[in-house]
Amino acid sequence: MAVREIVLLGDPVLRQKAKKIHRFDPSLQKLVNDMFETMHAADGAGLAAPQIGLLLRLFVVELDDEETGKHHKIAIANPEIVSEEGEQCGLDGCLSIPGYYGVNVRRAARVVMKGQDVRGKPLRVSADGYFAWALQHERDHLDGILYIDLLESPDDLRVARREEIEEEAGAIE
Repeated sequence: MAVREIVLLGDPVLRQKAKKIHRFDPSLQKLVNDMFETMHAADGAGLAAPQIGLLLRLFVVELDDEETGKHHKIAIANPEIVSEEGEQCGLDGCLSIPGYYGVNVRRAARVVMKGQDVRGKPLRVSADGYFAWALQHERDHLDGILYIDLLESPDDLRVARREEIEEEAGAIE
């Protein structure tokens, strides 16, 4: 496994639409392993292939959902949102936009997503809360969408200082 370099805001790859994956072989599993390692090294909860400079429809998510007490770890190729319902509003951040976070970002509260696992087998995931948020955030990357595109106002982009993030999180919940 290897830690890959994370592409930062300004790199055109982050604004392009990723290509569907057709080859499911050991190299894809190696890429997924590298993506998890890169995400962990950066202290993230998710990472999409474009964030490491690859225009592939692939992302990984691993997180502990404090609300549900569940641990989620998943890699999804060629993801599509099948359904979404409700709304949640909260903080969003991105490994490709270090030092900043957004407030008042709106996403669906619940989603059903389909795609393929690393072997190409179909999978379907139902998610709510933080897990649903992460799936939507990473899926957006595959179409060149960043959380800053979802901000209602330029004032909703903040410089990340730990004490402010904790204060904002308490105010939103």
